[in-house]
Amino acid sequence: MLWTRLKNPATKLFALLLLLVVQSSNSASSRNQQCGSSLQQTLKLTRLIQKESVELIKTYKASQGDMSHLFCKVSIPDVPEPNISGLEPSEKMQSILQHLQAFSSHLRRVYEQQTDLQDPRSLLLVQLGIVGTNSRNLQALMQAFYKNIFPNLQDWSGGAPTSLPPPQNIFQQKVYGCVVLKTYKEFLLNVGRELRTIKGRVCRGRRNLL
Repeated sequence: MLWTRLKNPATKLFALLLLLVVQSSNSASSRNQQCGSSLQQTLKLTRLIQKESVELIKTYKASQGDMSHLFCKVSIPDVPEPNISGLEPSEKMQSILQHLQAFSSHLRRVYEQQTDLQDPRSLLLVQLGIVGTNSRNLQALMQAFYKNIFPNLQDWSGGAPTSLPPPQNIFQQKVYGCVVLKTYKEFLLNVGRELRTIKGRVCRGRRNLL
């Protein structure tokens, strides 16, 4: 009886369409799962670096001598703001990537400056190196995620060159380093919040975003 019904062209067409819908649903579910897994991995690394930055600031202040508790309270125009701009997920991702690139340059400058001020085996240099490496890994993860989720948008290959401060004396270097680390920690907190929002929008409704 069932075979007789399937011989009907209309019934065959319906069965074929039903099969395609099921396959498409399974495929979409798989893509969303991969999207969520990838973004969760990125969020996990963000949280790790944020925790590392908290300990790094403590070590930094302890290694800078007198008045170090005041260094992070100074405002420096060359250091990026911790806020993330954009309305759409793709715009927020671009903003995060631009900030990561900028902070990477500033962290490298801080490391170079502290190399001249600290013992080569100091805990501060070790922690600065770890945070710098993990930050570059985070940027690579997010750039790969961006290319995968937004393939129809213009490829993001980096923004304008980062503006670093001019030559500084030792006191200015100490202040600069503290401000960079404090601002970077605040930025990472913002990244964590944005990634959780982006995950809910992008990994569940990708068709509406492209």
